[in-house]
Amino acid sequence: MQKDQLFTRRRMLLAGTAALGAAGTAGIVLAGGGEPARTAAPVAGPQARQQLKSSAFRLQPLTGYGPPRAAPRKPKVRHEPILRISGRGRQMMLTFDDGPNPAYTPHILDTLAKYDVRAMFFVCGECVVDNRELLARMADEGHVVGNHTWTHPLLTSLNRKEIRSEMERTSDVIEDSYGERPQWFRAPYGAWNRAAFQIGSDLGMEPMAWTVDTTDWETPGTGTIIERVEDGAAPGVVVLSHDAGGDRSQSVKAIREYLPHLLDSGYHLTVPPRRLT
Repeated sequence: MQKDQLFTRRRMLLAGTAALGAAGTAGIVLAGGGEPARTAAPVAGPQARQQLKSSAFRLQPLTGYGPPRAAPRKPKVRHEPILRISGRGRQMMLTFDDGPNPAYTPHILDTLAKYDVRAMFFVCGECVVDNRELLARMADEGHVVGNHTWTHPLLTSLNRKEIRSEMERTSDVIEDSYGERPQWFRAPYGAWNRAAFQIGSDLGMEPMAWTVDTTDWETPGTGTIIERVEDGAAPGVVVLSHDAGGDRSQSVKAIREYLPHLLDSGYHLTVPPRRLT
Protein backbone atom coordinates (compact mmCIF):
# COMPACT_ATOMS: atom_id res chain seq x y z
CA MET A 1 0.00 0.00 0.00
CA GLN A 2 2.77 2.45 0.90
CA LYS A 3 4.51 1.73 -2.43
CA ASP A 4 1.26 2.38 -4.38
CA GLN A 5 0.72 5.63 -2.50
CA LEU A 6 4.30 6.73 -3.21
CA PHE A 7 3.94 6.06 -6.94
CA THR A 8 0.60 7.92 -7.00
CA ARG A 9 2.24 10.92 -5.33
CA ARG A 10 5.12 10.84 -7.80
CA ARG A 11 2.75 10.70 -10.76
CA MET A 12 0.82 13.72 -9.46
CA LEU A 13 4.01 15.70 -8.89
CA LEU A 14 5.39 14.71 -12.27
CA ALA A 15 2.23 15.70 -14.09
CA GLY A 16 2.27 19.18 -12.56
CA THR A 17 5.97 19.97 -12.77
CA ALA A 18 6.51 18.48 -16.22
CA ALA A 19 3.58 20.50 -17.54
CA LEU A 20 5.21 23.68 -16.24
CA GLY A 21 8.58 22.72 -17.70
CA ALA A 22 6.98 21.97 -21.06
CA ALA A 23 4.90 25.15 -21.23
CA GLY A 24 5.05 26.61 -24.69
CA THR A 25 6.45 23.48 -26.29
CA ALA A 26 4.31 22.99 -29.35
CA GLY A 27 5.67 19.66 -30.52
CA ILE A 28 8.62 17.89 -32.03
CA VAL A 29 10.36 18.05 -35.38
CA LEU A 30 11.69 15.11 -37.35
CA ALA A 31 14.67 14.97 -39.62
CA GLY A 32 13.96 14.25 -43.28
CA GLY A 33 12.67 10.85 -44.30
CA GLY A 34 14.71 8.00 -45.67
CA GLU A 35 16.50 4.97 -44.34
CA PRO A 36 16.93 4.48 -40.58
CA ALA A 37 19.84 6.43 -39.13
CA ARG A 38 22.69 4.15 -38.08
CA THR A 39 25.15 6.71 -36.76
CA ALA A 40 25.08 9.42 -34.13
CA ALA A 41 23.09 12.60 -34.73
CA PRO A 42 24.94 15.55 -36.32
CA VAL A 43 26.57 18.20 -34.18
CA ALA A 44 25.47 21.79 -34.56
CA GLY A 45 27.96 24.59 -35.07
CA PRO A 46 31.57 24.01 -36.10
CA GLN A 47 31.22 20.23 -35.81
CA ALA A 48 28.28 20.03 -38.23
CA ARG A 49 28.28 17.14 -40.70
CA GLN A 50 31.21 15.46 -39.00
CA GLN A 51 30.92 11.82 -37.98
CA LEU A 52 30.75 11.36 -34.21
CA LYS A 53 32.76 8.72 -32.42
CA SER A 54 31.21 6.16 -30.08
CA SER A 55 32.22 5.96 -26.46
CA ALA A 56 33.74 2.79 -25.07
CA PHE A 57 31.16 2.69 -22.28
CA ARG A 58 29.83 -0.80 -21.58
CA LEU A 59 27.91 -2.33 -18.73
CA GLN A 60 27.60 -6.00 -17.84
CA PRO A 61 24.17 -7.64 -18.14
CA LEU A 62 22.12 -8.81 -15.21
CA THR A 63 19.63 -11.67 -15.16
CA GLY A 64 15.99 -11.71 -14.15
CA TYR A 65 12.87 -10.04 -15.46
CA GLY A 66 10.12 -8.04 -13.84
CA PRO A 67 6.42 -8.98 -13.76
CA PRO A 68 4.25 -8.70 -16.89
CA ARG A 69 3.08 -5.17 -17.75
CA ALA A 70 0.01 -3.79 -19.44
CA ALA A 71 0.50 -3.07 -23.13
CA PRO A 72 1.34 0.65 -23.64
CA ARG A 73 -0.21 2.89 -26.25
CA LYS A 74 1.80 2.56 -29.46
CA PRO A 75 3.11 5.64 -31.26
CA LYS A 76 3.66 5.37 -34.98
CA VAL A 77 6.81 3.60 -36.16
CA ARG A 78 9.35 6.18 -37.30
CA HIS A 79 12.22 5.77 -39.73
CA GLU A 80 14.50 8.37 -38.14
CA PRO A 81 14.82 9.60 -34.55
CA ILE A 82 13.56 12.98 -33.41
CA LEU A 83 16.44 15.45 -33.46
CA ARG A 84 14.96 18.74 -32.35
CA ILE A 85 12.12 20.30 -30.40
CA SER A 86 9.88 22.99 -31.80
CA GLY A 87 7.92 25.81 -30.29
CA ARG A 88 7.81 29.53 -30.02
CA GLY A 89 10.78 31.45 -28.75
CA ARG A 90 14.27 30.37 -27.78
CA GLN A 91 13.66 26.87 -26.46
CA MET A 92 16.31 24.20 -25.92
CA MET A 93 16.50 20.88 -24.14
CA LEU A 94 19.29 19.38 -22.03
CA THR A 95 19.63 15.59 -21.99
CA PHE A 96 21.92 13.30 -19.99
CA ASP A 97 22.75 9.68 -20.86
CA ASP A 98 24.06 6.52 -19.21
CA GLY A 99 23.06 7.14 -15.58
CA PRO A 100 22.06 7.40 -12.95
CA ASN A 101 25.34 7.56 -11.06
CA PRO A 102 25.49 8.54 -7.37
CA ALA A 103 28.79 10.39 -7.83
CA TYR A 104 27.57 12.77 -10.56
CA THR A 105 23.80 12.68 -11.10
CA PRO A 106 22.91 14.34 -7.76
CA HIS A 107 25.17 17.31 -8.53
CA ILE A 108 23.53 17.79 -11.94
CA LEU A 109 20.11 17.56 -10.32
CA ASP A 110 21.20 20.13 -7.73
CA THR A 111 22.19 22.60 -10.45
CA LEU A 112 18.96 22.06 -12.37
CA ALA A 113 16.98 22.60 -9.15
CA LYS A 114 18.91 25.78 -8.35
CA TYR A 115 17.73 27.35 -11.61
CA ASP A 116 14.30 25.62 -11.66
CA VAL A 117 15.09 23.87 -14.95
CA ARG A 118 13.80 20.50 -16.19
CA ALA A 119 15.88 18.07 -18.26
CA MET A 120 15.69 14.58 -19.77
CA PHE A 121 17.67 11.64 -18.41
CA PHE A 122 18.12 8.56 -20.61
CA VAL A 123 18.96 5.88 -18.08
CA CYS A 124 20.42 2.39 -18.27
CA GLY A 125 18.43 -0.24 -16.39
CA GLU A 126 21.49 -1.75 -14.79
CA CYS A 127 22.36 1.60 -13.24
CA VAL A 128 18.81 2.14 -12.04
CA VAL A 129 18.63 -1.00 -9.89
CA ASP A 130 21.24 0.35 -7.47
CA ASN A 131 20.10 3.99 -7.62
CA ARG A 132 16.32 3.91 -7.57
CA GLU A 133 16.15 6.89 -5.24
CA LEU A 134 17.65 9.09 -7.95
CA LEU A 135 14.80 8.24 -10.32
CA ALA A 136 12.32 8.98 -7.54
CA ARG A 137 13.97 12.39 -7.17
CA MET A 138 13.77 12.98 -10.93
CA ALA A 139 10.05 12.24 -10.78
CA ASP A 140 9.50 14.54 -7.81
CA GLU A 141 11.39 17.39 -9.50
CA GLY A 142 9.63 17.11 -12.86
CA HIS A 143 12.40 15.69 -15.04
CA VAL A 144 11.60 13.30 -17.88
CA VAL A 145 13.21 9.86 -17.80
CA GLY A 146 13.84 7.92 -21.00
CA ASN A 147 14.98 4.40 -21.85
CA HIS A 148 18.66 3.91 -22.83
CA THR A 149 18.64 0.08 -22.70
CA TRP A 150 19.78 -2.19 -19.88
CA THR A 151 23.49 -2.69 -20.67
CA HIS A 152 24.20 0.04 -23.26
CA PRO A 153 24.92 -2.34 -26.19
CA LEU A 154 25.28 -1.56 -29.87
CA LEU A 155 21.74 -2.44 -30.92
CA THR A 156 22.68 -3.01 -34.55
CA SER A 157 24.72 -6.02 -33.41
CA LEU A 158 21.78 -7.68 -31.61
CA ASN A 159 18.84 -9.74 -32.81
CA ARG A 160 15.24 -8.65 -32.25
CA LYS A 161 14.79 -10.77 -29.12
CA GLU A 162 17.89 -9.27 -27.52
CA ILE A 163 16.87 -5.73 -28.42
CA ARG A 164 13.42 -6.24 -26.92
CA SER A 165 14.93 -7.63 -23.72
CA GLU A 166 17.28 -4.65 -23.39
CA MET A 167 14.45 -2.17 -23.86
CA GLU A 168 11.61 -3.92 -22.05
CA ARG A 169 13.55 -4.70 -18.88
CA THR A 170 14.64 -1.08 -18.69
CA SER A 171 11.08 0.20 -19.11
CA ASP A 172 10.00 -2.13 -16.29
CA VAL A 173 12.63 -0.92 -13.81
CA ILE A 174 11.95 2.72 -14.75
CA GLU A 175 8.27 2.24 -13.97
CA ASP A 176 9.11 0.62 -10.64
CA SER A 177 11.45 3.45 -9.63
CA TYR A 178 10.07 6.54 -11.40
CA GLY A 179 6.36 5.77 -11.19
CA GLU A 180 5.62 5.78 -14.93
CA ARG A 181 6.75 3.85 -17.96
CA PRO A 182 9.09 5.82 -20.24
CA GLN A 183 7.67 7.44 -23.35
CA TRP A 184 11.07 8.14 -24.93
CA PHE A 185 13.94 5.97 -26.07
CA ARG A 186 17.51 6.71 -27.16
CA ALA A 187 19.71 4.13 -28.85
CA PRO A 188 23.21 3.82 -27.38
CA TYR A 189 25.83 5.48 -29.61
CA GLY A 190 23.00 6.85 -31.77
CA ALA A 191 22.99 3.50 -33.63
CA TRP A 192 19.43 2.94 -34.83
CA ASN A 193 17.94 0.23 -37.00
CA ARG A 194 14.48 -0.85 -38.10
CA ALA A 195 14.07 -3.30 -35.22
CA ALA A 196 14.87 -0.59 -32.64
CA PHE A 197 12.24 1.74 -34.10
CA GLN A 198 9.61 -1.00 -34.30
CA ILE A 199 10.22 -2.44 -30.84
CA GLY A 200 10.38 1.01 -29.31
CA SER A 201 6.97 1.77 -30.80
CA ASP A 202 5.61 -1.56 -29.53
CA LEU A 203 6.74 -0.54 -26.03
CA GLY A 204 5.07 2.87 -26.30
CA MET A 205 8.19 4.99 -26.87
CA GLU A 206 9.25 7.68 -29.33
CA PRO A 207 12.89 7.73 -30.52
CA MET A 208 14.89 10.78 -29.42
CA ALA A 209 18.38 11.63 -30.68
CA TRP A 210 20.15 15.02 -30.34
CA THR A 211 21.37 18.07 -32.20
CA VAL A 212 24.49 19.08 -30.26
CA ASP A 213 26.90 16.52 -28.79
CA THR A 214 29.19 17.87 -26.08
CA THR A 215 31.35 14.70 -26.45
CA ASP A 216 31.91 15.04 -22.71
CA TRP A 217 32.59 11.30 -22.58
CA GLU A 218 36.01 12.15 -24.04
CA THR A 219 36.67 14.41 -21.00
CA PRO A 220 37.84 17.25 -23.29
CA GLY A 221 37.96 19.77 -20.45
CA THR A 222 35.27 21.77 -18.70
CA GLY A 223 35.90 24.82 -20.85
CA THR A 224 35.50 22.83 -24.06
CA ILE A 225 32.18 21.38 -22.92
CA ILE A 226 30.92 24.86 -22.03
CA GLU A 227 32.05 26.20 -25.40
CA ARG A 228 30.30 23.41 -27.32
CA VAL A 229 27.01 24.02 -25.55
CA GLU A 230 27.13 27.80 -25.88
CA ASP A 231 28.33 27.74 -29.51
CA GLY A 232 25.65 25.21 -30.43
CA ALA A 233 22.82 27.00 -28.63
CA ALA A 234 19.89 27.77 -30.92
CA PRO A 235 16.10 27.44 -30.86
CA GLY A 236 15.05 23.80 -30.96
CA VAL A 237 18.45 22.34 -30.06
CA VAL A 238 18.70 19.11 -28.06
CA VAL A 239 22.01 18.90 -26.16
CA LEU A 240 23.61 15.53 -25.37
CA SER A 241 25.71 15.16 -22.22
CA HIS A 242 26.40 12.29 -19.80
CA ASP A 243 26.00 11.79 -16.07
CA ALA A 244 27.63 8.33 -15.93
CA GLY A 245 29.82 5.92 -17.89
CA GLY A 246 33.10 7.39 -16.71
CA ASP A 247 34.50 10.44 -14.94
CA ARG A 248 31.78 13.07 -15.38
CA SER A 249 33.22 15.70 -13.05
CA GLN A 250 33.81 17.98 -16.06
CA SER A 251 30.15 17.68 -17.04
CA VAL A 252 29.11 18.55 -13.48
CA LYS A 253 31.30 21.66 -13.49
CA ALA A 254 30.29 22.66 -17.02
CA ILE A 255 26.53 22.80 -16.38
CA ARG A 256 27.13 25.12 -13.44
CA GLU A 257 28.61 27.59 -15.93
CA TYR A 258 26.63 27.19 -19.14
CA LEU A 259 23.14 26.85 -17.60
CA PRO A 260 22.96 30.36 -16.11
CA HIS A 261 24.55 31.71 -19.30
CA LEU A 262 21.82 30.10 -21.44
CA LEU A 263 19.11 31.48 -19.17
CA ASP A 264 20.66 34.96 -19.20
CA SER A 265 20.76 34.74 -23.00
CA GLY A 266 16.99 34.27 -23.09
CA TYR A 267 16.76 30.51 -23.61
CA HIS A 268 13.95 28.51 -22.05
CA LEU A 269 15.15 25.02 -21.08
CA THR A 270 12.21 22.69 -21.52
CA VAL A 271 11.17 19.03 -21.71
CA PRO A 272 8.66 17.31 -24.02
CA PRO A 273 5.03 17.42 -22.97
CA ARG A 274 3.73 14.20 -21.49
CA ARG A 275 1.79 12.10 -23.97
CA LEU A 276 -1.73 11.15 -22.99
CA THR A 277 -2.20 7.38 -22.67
